Amino acid sequence: MPQSPGAKFRVALQSAPLMVPGVFNAFVAKMAERIGFQAAYQSGAVVSAGITGVPDIGLVNQVEFADQARLLTQAVEIPVISDADTGFGESLAVERTVQLFESVGLAGLHLEDQILPKRCGHLSGKTLVSKEEMVGKIKAAVAAKRDPDFVIIARTDARSVNDLADALARSKACADAGADMIFPEALESKEEFERFANEIDVPLMANMTEFGKSPLFTVEELDQMGYKAVLFPVTVFRQAMKATEDGLKTVFENGTQKSLLDKMQTRAELYDYLDYEGFQNRDRSYFGS
Repeated sequence: MPQSPGAKFRVALQSAPLMVPGVFNAFVAKMAERIGFQAAYQSGAVVSAGITGVPDIGLVNQVEFADQARLLTQAVEIPVISDADTGFGESLAVERTVQLFESVGLAGLHLEDQILPKRCGHLSGKTLVSKEEMVGKIKAAVAAKRDPDFVIIARTDARSVNDLADALARSKACADAGADMIFPEALESKEEFERFANEIDVPLMANMTEFGKSPLFTVEELDQMGYKAVLFPVTVFRQAMKATEDGLKTVFENGTQKSLLDKMQTRAELYDYLDYEGFQNRDRSYFGS
């Protein structure tokens, strides 16, 4: 029997540190797979900004997340995990979210302990549910999954709302409730990252997002601290959007794209990623010539 997406992700974790880039569409997912990444990530911030053009404050629902995730999982063989915000509601909503995300081929998801309207993990103004409510959501997520290998990741934003001790207490409670991994958001120093690794028994995921509260450690440094997976959730989206903005300005100001040609992926390179020749050959074969 072929491995489930969750099983594939668990296998990939055995070769830690697992680098997990954010992919903002199916083509980027294909690129990440070919380059050699063993897993990919759907970021809520990117779905909000890139797909719907709104900020990451809980305006996008679980069906919209799942619709986008399906396009990613159908494009690649590597496992894809997804942001699931707060689970899009209380514990019963979490059940539906898990089953919906699993049905579109995702390998797992992470749930955070914020109250709606949520905020980006590296911005101020966040508020949290109680530890008990978050534990209830994790229990609901674990109970709802049909594939035992589907990965439930508990994210806590308590470090930047309360303190490190509360973040650790919440993480331990979520691990006891069945979370497969812990994702401590917005840690602020090497010492804090190391303390989490020393005190939490389940695998840890680090978030290396740019322009946030956390120092940008290398994957090797995080591996030495004890982290099993490292997210780069918005890295290539930010890079691509900056290049897109520059390209639009160039065309608008110059009335031609000629100066941009050496910065573009060529038609041949694009077609190679998409296996254009394979599609063409199959099309010809159906007509018997």
